[in-house]
Amino acid sequence: MVKKNLQTKFDEKVKELEVRLPSRKTNVNCAELTLTSVLEVLGIDDYMFHNIAKPLAGGFGGYKSKSGWMGACGAVIGACAAIGAIIGGKKIMDEETMGLAYFKAAKYCTEFENQFGTVVCSGLCGYDFSNPSEYLKYRDNGIWEKTCYKFVVWAVDQIRKLTQEDLEEKWE
Repeated sequence: MVKKNLQTKFDEKVKELEVRLPSRKTNVNCAELTLTSVLEVLGIDDYMFHNIAKPLAGGFGGYKSKSGWMGACGAVIGACAAIGAIIGGKKIMDEETMGLAYFKAAKYCTEFENQFGTVVCSGLCGYDFSNPSEYLKYRDNGIWEKTCYKFVVWAVDQIRKLTQEDLEEKWE
């Protein structure tokens, strides 16, 4: 089991997010919050991680392919990045570790889809971010405050559960 110190930090982070995130008063998003919340628990914080994750929210920044494929929720993308950080530990992943990261990321995505019905951003929030007017409707209708923040809270807690052994082995 993950030692109390790290377990307690995850508990505190999840509680903080539950209280703080229903208000959209900060300039953050689902991809950034998912990744950086886990990194903060691990004692890692750098503005660069925030900047890297920001354009990944909204389904890869509202990406829509010519065939209509749309990107995953930022809480899915940020979680996969956080899983990589946890599993990689404090060194670059080798091939075996990379395979484990793939497996755990896929498992997380499956659990997310089972919990919420899809991993696709537009399917979760009901808005197509590839259309600027849809994004404005999303924002004006308070969908972050009503729905999307819950994906981040769930993600941070689920990442902890999925990577518990890795946390104990590589981060305690």
